[in-house]
Amino acid sequence: MRPLRYSINVTLDGCCDHRVGVVDEGLHLNAIATLERADALLFGRVTYEMMEAGWRGASPPGARPAWMDAFARTIDAARKYVVSSTLTHVDWNAELLRGDLRAAVERLKAEPGKGILTGGVTLPKALAALGLIDEYEILVHPRIAGHGPWLLDGIPSLVDIRLVHRHELDTGVMVMRYEPRS
Repeated sequence: MRPLRYSINVTLDGCCDHRVGVVDEGLHLNAIATLERADALLFGRVTYEMMEAGWRGASPPGARPAWMDAFARTIDAARKYVVSSTLTHVDWNAELLRGDLRAAVERLKAEPGKGILTGGVTLPKALAALGLIDEYEILVHPRIAGHGPWLLDGIPSLVDIRLVHRHELDTGVMVMRYEPRS
């Protein structure tokens, strides 16, 4: 069974706004390593559209730092599944998932492979509420944003987790992986 892993960048106060993190080569190298632990990505509509706009295909020369190119190539090539009730079509190596979320994700998890990686805010909250996430990778940036969206805000029940790995990036970003306690 493939594990479902959730990876998210947050500030010290739990803000999940992707525009407020500390972005550097080390962060992108960590993201590549996280992507390489999966053979599929699972996105909600908002995250899918944001990632596609930022990372699909080659960018014009000088549009972004050269050290972002490896991440761009890795995410561009990845298999993607998109949960959406409003989209009618996806491409970018993607398949649209509809219907019962639990059944669809359990079917994906039952397939052979390295794992499934999800990110974003809304979909992971629903997946956590259903008890479907097998690992939480939280990257805590040394910043206080003072606004949301907030990490797993409004999750309906307590999820007990245990720390299984941690390391610090050169910028002070703390990368921590947790697994739910059985």
